[in-house]
Amino acid sequence: MSDSDDDIPQLSSHTLAALQEFYAEQKQQTDPGGDDKYNIGIIEEDWQLSQFWYSPETALRLAEEALAVAGEGGRIACVSAPSVYQKLRELHREDLSVYLFEYDKRFAIYGEEFVFYDYNNPLDLPQKIIAHSFDIVVADPPYLSEECLQKMAETAQYLSQGKILLCTGAIMEEAAAGLLGVKMCKFIPKHTRNLANEFRCYVNYDSGLDSES
Repeated sequence: MSDSDDDIPQLSSHTLAALQEFYAEQKQQTDPGGDDKYNIGIIEEDWQLSQFWYSPETALRLAEEALAVAGEGGRIACVSAPSVYQKLRELHREDLSVYLFEYDKRFAIYGEEFVFYDYNNPLDLPQKIIAHSFDIVVADPPYLSEECLQKMAETAQYLSQGKILLCTGAIMEEAAAGLLGVKMCKFIPKHTRNLANEFRCYVNYDSGLDSES
């Protein structure tokens, strides 16, 4: 990954809506009976980017958790967690501010809420992103490695006012605790596809996710 890509174009809300409608119609024409199980809106998983979408139930539960923590007028950062971002958009709270920090530029269709993000450059963020301005950060490192987790932890700590919801493999428990002070929750997230590695949620605050399994 590199940060040498062209700048992301900023679309007006009208243009964005028209573009999304066009893509939706195009998908319906090319795959009218297709299964949306592995899609987020119109965007499909890309395994080459280590993308694995959450199940709708998991995405909803994590989105609800983020909303509860952020509160009225809150700000939420989804770092490499497009499933949660998409669910937050579907819940459509006018008072909410949500940003998606993501390497995959297909998500640029979401306009100003999309921030190009390469975990290899954890603090290479646009000036509009102010340090410690998010009530909660939902982070999902794309790779199960301590290096990836360490770099994404830098991003999460920079963005967050304190509260972090991390989703990663169970094998990362010790590293996650050391880097972010998070503890494993009882809630077990699920994906649309069965993954070989056990996946868990971690938080550094008192959470309702710790009373679920």
